[in-house]
Amino acid sequence: MEKIFDILTEEDFLKSSLETFSYQYENIEIYRKFVDYLKIDPKKVDNLAQIPFLPIEMFKNHKVIDENATTDLFFQSSGTTKMNLSRHFVADENIYKESIYRSFKQFVGKPEDFIFLGLLPNYLERQNSSLVYMVDYLMKKSGKPENGYFLYNHSDLFELLNTLKNKKVILFGVSFALLDFLDFCNSNTPTLQHSNTLTVIETGGMKGRKEEITKDELLKILQEGFKTNKIYSEYSMTELLSQAYSLGNNEYECPNWMKIMIRNAEDPFNYEKEGRTGAINIIDLANIHSCSFIATQDLGKIIGNKFQVMGRIDHSDIRGCSLLVS
Repeated sequence: MEKIFDILTEEDFLKSSLETFSYQYENIEIYRKFVDYLKIDPKKVDNLAQIPFLPIEMFKNHKVIDENATTDLFFQSSGTTKMNLSRHFVADENIYKESIYRSFKQFVGKPEDFIFLGLLPNYLERQNSSLVYMVDYLMKKSGKPENGYFLYNHSDLFELLNTLKNKKVILFGVSFALLDFLDFCNSNTPTLQHSNTLTVIETGGMKGRKEEITKDELLKILQEGFKTNKIYSEYSMTELLSQAYSLGNNEYECPNWMKIMIRNAEDPFNYEKEGRTGAINIIDLANIHSCSFIATQDLGKIIGNKFQVMGRIDHSDIRGCSLLVS
């Protein structure tokens, strides 16, 4: 199987996707049953639109894992203890690490060049968060002594950001926590100092903690509050090992081993044209040992070589990393 991180062209991506589909049909029981249930002959699948996408809800009730792999490592979605949470078992965490590093370097910069701060209270308060694992890994690659996490100790974060105003800082933050922090800043004198070297990366996640707002409204509030024009966004989820990044304007880009397809929300085997809203299907070739073809409950549309996230399909469970966007 071609190395996914060496993919350069659409032809490379198609070849690797078809190889991955064949492998996962043979070696992932729940995916094989799903394909067989749809009465699809895997030998006749020769393009991306013919590949069946596993409904993301399957991760809640089934162990989606390569039959040849054994692992105790899994990531778990956010939610209450009463909810049936998704679990994503990871057979090779080195693939996840390489995906994290390469995506971040491609869209943001070399992790070694930044100080990393994490304002991720609800994720830090539970175990098995793929987001915390990602930020942990970036902190390790950075190796800066100032790296650290913050729960609700807003005054400590406030003082540190003012101290680091001349250093390159990445602040990863869940949306509601970033807004709470800005509320704290606005109630204090002096306020947060302007910094051209601060990059805020919001990861979504209102989780009912605040009134839902559009992504555009959120980005505007964050830009004004942090006094920086560098408000980025990261799009991923428990069931993925890859990340898409937006460098503004709610327009996300995928690394070469990840692709977004927009299916018709009523007919999952038909795909929407560019610019039309539908449900998001994700090909994540880093998911070699689980499932690389996932039908999500997010709505979105493709714009050129980028995509936008528009919100959630009605009646679907609220995901921890989701945010109502325009």
